[in-house]
Amino acid sequence: MSRSLVDTASIPGWGSDADPGNDPTYPMRRIDDQSSRGMDWDRPAPQTPTVEVLRSIEHRRLPAVTGTATPPSGISGALRRLAFRRSESDWWHWLLLMGADRINVVEGVVEDLGRGRVPNIPAEMGIRAEWRHNRKGLATKLGIAAAGALAGYLLVRGSRDGDRSADAAGHAGHDRPGSAAIGADIHPAMRPS
Repeated sequence: MSRSLVDTASIPGWGSDADPGNDPTYPMRRIDDQSSRGMDWDRPAPQTPTVEVLRSIEHRRLPAVTGTATPPSGISGALRRLAFRRSESDWWHWLLLMGADRINVVEGVVEDLGRGRVPNIPAEMGIRAEWRHNRKGLATKLGIAAAGALAGYLLVRGSRDGDRSADAAGHAGHDRPGSAAIGADIHPAMRPS
């Protein structure tokens, strides 16, 4: 790789964004004045939301059209409201929104079960399409899920077995009245009197 200086005037398009008069996005960069954006069209009449619509703290107004099909609700809605108190440049904003999405999936399953419907989770996860177009990836995912489930089962089973053996050791000498736990495993003939 050469370390010689490059004549930037010889590169086509170099510095094309240096002149703000030639930059079509330049008026949009000024966040302080949101009334005139340098657009050659009139802003459409804004939609009047009938439900709660979350708005970024970096914008003074909602866009002309907003999504109102699924307003924030429950624990996921509370996380979304918390996320929108932060700037979009803050990584906590996006982590909270991703967490809210995961919680919303669980809330949807619980809501379906509450209405008496059993959700078809494999169909909603796209198992049929995975089988048709990505069998190797599906097999990998199923293998990882099975290994995780087995590891969880063994951990739970191991902790239960440990509790049982501790209970058995603690109560070994208490099956006869007057016997002490210490030396309970000694044959009665060998015990000092």
